[in-house]
Amino acid sequence: MLKIYHNARCRKSREGLEILKNSDKEFEIKEYLKEPLSEEELEALINKLDIAPIQLVRKNEKIWKEDYKDKDLSDRELITVMVKNPKLIERPIVEDDKKAVVGRPPSEIEKML
Repeated sequence: MLKIYHNARCRKSREGLEILKNSDKEFEIKEYLKEPLSEEELEALINKLDIAPIQLVRKNEKIWKEDYKDKDLSDRELITVMVKNPKLIERPIVEDDKKAVVGRPPSEIEKML
């Protein structure tokens, strides 16, 4: 089953959700701002994405620019920061049992399907 990490206030995330709704695939929605991920869940998701944690950070967010931009953070520290500040996690993310994609652009979700 697919899972979308979704923020209803984000246009790209809504577009990604529409792609899933229009597919014939079953999926569940995880509103990660309301139900934050644990460090273990985020680390597993990053592994499925096959990226470095820094690549999942929304660097234009105010909190990143003010509190973290100029710090040299380890991967573990970046994961902790994203768990504490889920707004910093890029969205939407769609995952299945084996892999995950960031839906930016949303067509990346279509490639996964």
